[in-house]
Amino acid sequence: MKLNGTTISDIAARANVSKSTVSRVLNDKSVVNQQTRKVVLEAMESLGYQANAFARSLASGRSMTVGVVTQKIGSPFYDMIMQGVIQGFAGTGYSPLFVDGQWEESTELEVIRAVLGRKVDGLLLLGGDLPEQQLNELKERLPTIVVGKEIPGWENQCVYIDNISAAYDATKHLIDFGHRGIAIIQGIKQHQDAMRRFDGYAKALADAGIELDPDLVLEGDFSAQSGIVGISSLLMRGKSFTAVFCANDMVAYGARLALHRHGIRVPEDVSIVGFDDQGESAYVTPPLTTVRQPGTEMGAAAAAGLVQLMQGKPCVLPTLQAELKCRESVARVLR
Repeated sequence: MKLNGTTISDIAARANVSKSTVSRVLNDKSVVNQQTRKVVLEAMESLGYQANAFARSLASGRSMTVGVVTQKIGSPFYDMIMQGVIQGFAGTGYSPLFVDGQWEESTELEVIRAVLGRKVDGLLLLGGDLPEQQLNELKERLPTIVVGKEIPGWENQCVYIDNISAAYDATKHLIDFGHRGIAIIQGIKQHQDAMRRFDGYAKALADAGIELDPDLVLEGDFSAQSGIVGISSLLMRGKSFTAVFCANDMVAYGARLALHRHGIRVPEDVSIVGFDDQGESAYVTPPLTTVRQPGTEMGAAAAAGLVQLMQGKPCVLPTLQAELKCRESVARVLR
């Protein structure tokens, strides 16, 4: 077999070993002792040999490819997770194959079928809306880890933060600054993150003795446009509010723009809190108070855990925490 101008025979001759030994090194077989492996690898390097991934997969029965299903390529938070995934697979020999579920269950199923057809060795699902039964079927079929979503029975195969606690802390921060009329612009309806962030918001209000006003609850879809629409709806209906908790930073950016267009100052007139802590959030005007969700770390941890699963080892996933980043978009209410 000749690849990149160099044959296994060439490597065997240079290393003074048999062709079968070279083959075992190429296929990462543990039966080769470390000194022999080192000699073979040095011979490969000196000859400029680069292993052909397809040929290796045929020999080993593994594709060395992992399917990564994101929910929206271009979404800053999911892009942070994907950067972490890339970092987590670096140096492992596995290559991620990214596909986009577009926040649609039918599309998500379609792209998962597509990557399964590529004979991937494992799956990383970033969020998503697949029913638990289908997720469990995937887990039985091949190593699978879910990022950004909590699933009963998947305790060792999920990487996520406590959205309820994080949203509670963000809302309580506004309450501690004297705010009582706190609006919320939510994420996608029925999305687990959106529902749990609403639960945290509602619990913080209840614990402070503040009655939840349904008129201050606006539907959104995690987009900046929904932030604009939400604020415009509040103002058009004449609702009184002094703060807005936004489902993510993109919604907060839109809300900030809508307030600016109506001549309402942030934070002097209305305070804003976001969620995710996108890279830009520390540099917008004013810098955004937001919940830092460790997206890059989540992606890297999920990739490392999946490698453990694919190698038949126990999966060990860290517990990651959200952190409230207090900046200038929140001001105290002056009585």
